[in-house]
Amino acid sequence: MDYAALKAFKKSQYTDAADSYRTTGDMADQAKAGIENQITASMRKTLKGEAADAALFQLRELAKNFHYVQVECGLVSTALNAFASDVEAAKTKLDRAVEDAESRKFTVGADGSVSYPEGGEKTDDKMPKGGTANGTTDATARAINRQAANFDPNPNFAPAQECADRIAEALKEATAADEKWAPKLRSLRADDDLTVSSSDWVDAQEDMGRVRDGAKSYLDHIKAPPKGGDPEANADWWKKLSEREKSAYLAVHPASVGALNGLPAAVRDEANRTVLDEKKAEYRQRLKAIPEEPERFTVFRDSVKTNADWVKWNSKYGDEREQLREALKGMDAIQDRLDSTGGKTNVPEAYLLAFHPEKDGRVVLANGNPDTADHTAVYVPGTKTHLGSIEGDLNRGVKLWRATDRIEPGSNVATITWFDYDAPDALANATKDHYAEKGGPDLREFLDGNKAAHQSATGSTAHTTIIGHSYGSTVIGDGAKSGHWPDGPLAVDDVIAAGSPGMQARRAADLGIKPGHMWAEKADNYDDWFVREGGRNVGLGGDRVIPTDKEFGAQVMKSDAPDHGGYWNMDDDGNASVSLKNQARVVLGDYKGVTLE
Repeated sequence: MDYAALKAFKKSQYTDAADSYRTTGDMADQAKAGIENQITASMRKTLKGEAADAALFQLRELAKNFHYVQVECGLVSTALNAFASDVEAAKTKLDRAVEDAESRKFTVGADGSVSYPEGGEKTDDKMPKGGTANGTTDATARAINRQAANFDPNPNFAPAQECADRIAEALKEATAADEKWAPKLRSLRADDDLTVSSSDWVDAQEDMGRVRDGAKSYLDHIKAPPKGGDPEANADWWKKLSEREKSAYLAVHPASVGALNGLPAAVRDEANRTVLDEKKAEYRQRLKAIPEEPERFTVFRDSVKTNADWVKWNSKYGDEREQLREALKGMDAIQDRLDSTGGKTNVPEAYLLAFHPEKDGRVVLANGNPDTADHTAVYVPGTKTHLGSIEGDLNRGVKLWRATDRIEPGSNVATITWFDYDAPDALANATKDHYAEKGGPDLREFLDGNKAAHQSATGSTAHTTIIGHSYGSTVIGDGAKSGHWPDGPLAVDDVIAAGSPGMQARRAADLGIKPGHMWAEKADNYDDWFVREGGRNVGLGGDRVIPTDKEFGAQVMKSDAPDHGGYWNMDDDGNASVSLKNQARVVLGDYKGVTLE
């Protein structure tokens, strides 16, 4: 960048353009939300058939396009702001150098050189001549110039050379910013078709990395989230950021923003949907890159043998392929829920509050906005839960919401599936408490964040119920015990344990649960009995006491669950089972309507 260009640089031209891109991204987000929550929701209620299905498919694709536009606009906006910030720093240095030169009656040339007048003591009745100083950023050349200035009889030479060097330094910084950002901005473009493919999302993920690296200086000037901050501190941090700063963090740190308890549900949802789309594309490409599986068996002289090539392939790729397939299965289930708002069952808008697919994966998804709900239910699944199996647990959250809506139509309820811990992968591992011991504090922090976000949005708190299925109830118990003074009990009003093997306590009161607000359910069949009695015998209870025991202090609700996983059964007409209906009444605070054993 030359002197004239830097001198004429106006930061507002770029920040205004950045704001325009951000506005365009917001418009794309609104268009996406309109398609997902209004147009397709209404169509699912009233239309059916092949034509309707085809139209819904195209609308979902259009919504994905708008989401891609939103993400890319966010990156362009952040890149422009970062470029403007980098060049503005150089422009400030240039302006100060020019001001210093002009204050000494020097003249700055169009090339950034500094001309100075004659001056100093006369020799033979002649003043030392003036001259022109050309700036440099080379350390050796600067040293030579300083030495020459010190020997020059004109005292103007040294300050002129200093101003010229400062101008050269500013021009160098501006040129470096221009050269850094020009290719990054050129790369922020989509291909020329109308389909947002996996490669487009992978490219967006790479764009995000490039912008994040390039904008480090700009982002460093924005106050970062509090390290180890509690949900209230996170909420306060977000509230104090400007809209431009919020946009920048969402654009380049979606995974971090999406994981922060205490932030608004809509913000976390926006961030985590970006992570979902990018990870889905990445995993699909990784799966596609795995070589085709060889035949597992070969036949040789009427005998069947394991193919040596398959053994090598399986050793190298088998586990990876299985993990990718399971992760993609879970991501598809999440996307199906995000796409199913409305319909004949009138399911509310979904909010993806946490997501990452590594290892067994993590998912937190809400039906309805928990920030503004009057009643919120948080469901914690148990043993063998992983990303690939998450569809059933997401459906339980949906069924619970539908059951509350059937009892009190139009009631403002949010139901959340919280799978944000490492669940035991087999019954043998479920005999150990350390899974719950690690997950409990995270559950406590999420509940605190849910409370803080609701308080920030409405100025009040919601009636909150937490439901633990099987080992999930053990996680709740450890979450309750993980608090220290002055933390107090969990940020919930009611606790339900379904098929619980124990909550690491002998009495509900030991967990800070108020009398009359601990509830339990059991199924009258062998597998549920086996889980409950197994937990009692391996020590997941307290002194061999589990929630369905009278001495624990829970109100044991009637249940018609046919097996250990049947507490959320609902028929095709939307009629809830007795066990599900009782849960729904607790969620609504309709305690008198609950039927007890």
